[in-house]
Amino acid sequence: MAGTAGRAAKAMRAGHQASAGELLELVRSGRATTRGALQQATGLSRATVGQRLDRLFRAGWLREGAGGPVDSPQGGRPSITLEFDDEHAVVLAADLDTRHGRAAVVSLSGEIQAEHHGSLRIEDGPDAVLGELGRWFAELLEKAGQRADAVCGIGIAVPGPVDTDTGKVVQPPIMPGWDGYDIRGRLGRAFAEHAGTKSAGGATGAGVTRSSARIPVLVDNDANLMAYGEQRTGYPDCSAFALVKVSTGIGAGMVVGGSIYRGVDGGAGDIGHIRVGADALCRCGSYGCLAAVASGGAVARRLAESGVPATSGSDVRDLLTAGHPEAMALAREAGRQVGDVLATVVTLLNPGVLMIAGDLAGTPFLTGVRELLYQRALPRSTAHLDVVTSRLGERAGLVGAGALVVEYLYAPERVEERLAALGV
Repeated sequence: MAGTAGRAAKAMRAGHQASAGELLELVRSGRATTRGALQQATGLSRATVGQRLDRLFRAGWLREGAGGPVDSPQGGRPSITLEFDDEHAVVLAADLDTRHGRAAVVSLSGEIQAEHHGSLRIEDGPDAVLGELGRWFAELLEKAGQRADAVCGIGIAVPGPVDTDTGKVVQPPIMPGWDGYDIRGRLGRAFAEHAGTKSAGGATGAGVTRSSARIPVLVDNDANLMAYGEQRTGYPDCSAFALVKVSTGIGAGMVVGGSIYRGVDGGAGDIGHIRVGADALCRCGSYGCLAAVASGGAVARRLAESGVPATSGSDVRDLLTAGHPEAMALAREAGRQVGDVLATVVTLLNPGVLMIAGDLAGTPFLTGVRELLYQRALPRSTAHLDVVTSRLGERAGLVGAGALVVEYLYAPERVEERLAALGV
């Protein structure tokens, strides 16, 4: 909520009368959780606040909680608190890597209700991969005890640059066949096919007819959504947060001011293709990219050349877990190469937290990162920097994808659209 919680207040200071969506945002953010507090925050009359809240109650998005503090200094009965009803719908979330995927049913508060992970090869193409995801989603809903019409949105993380306006990946180096593909449409159809429904767009309360619009599908880069999930759950007060995912490839996600920073067309954070002066050929077709020498895929190739069976970042992760000495030495060297690049990133962004995640995110790699980062970056840039590893682990992308959908659907302007579509 950090990126949106102040919008209602700004609008009201400009003389705008708060909408039902803005009242819902005040409740969700915890800034105003009683009718009296909403009156004070918005300047609306008691009757107008009541009318706005009635729409939200009819939609099933608000509920009454326990009694709160007395609003009046003269005393009286405790006021009834208002709560966002996080049980009225669920979100489907997926996180794709090059060789495997994860999917989950996620509550509106971010709790994972059912989860599945298994083999999904990006190189098999979007039609096959997204079709299989649709089957996973249908099975997970049954496992979670949820109906298909409880789904209000789908979020999916992919290992490539994404144009978030269209939901399409743009020239992805490690996703052959996915460039410009209609991920939203295919995944929506796959879910409808396997769940036996045509999908409704938005959940409602009892007595309200659902919209016939399709379930919204949001697509974003995996490092972006990992960063979003980690920042929101573990570092909500960090105004500049950076996450670097080092697996088969290398990418970074940044959360600035509570919102994902994507750049002008979704290309921000693609640090795996910064040139580092080596002559190694990268999968993007260029020579000397960071990913070509320091990713999990690059470490796997070097291990294979020395006779150690390894073909991917996940193989390297397994070797690191087993304490394989050559894998640990190569991971530390890769960390030093990444740390050299991150010295520039830290100087430019000045984050409060730099998180290392992905297959290589362990002690050897992190040690290498710190060696070069603190050696090359100015002390001023690292004085208030925490270099850490993932808290959510392999669930980070799922949590971030779920949060992205919730923030999209319950943003004030979209709340108004959805309430109007529901006729409340």
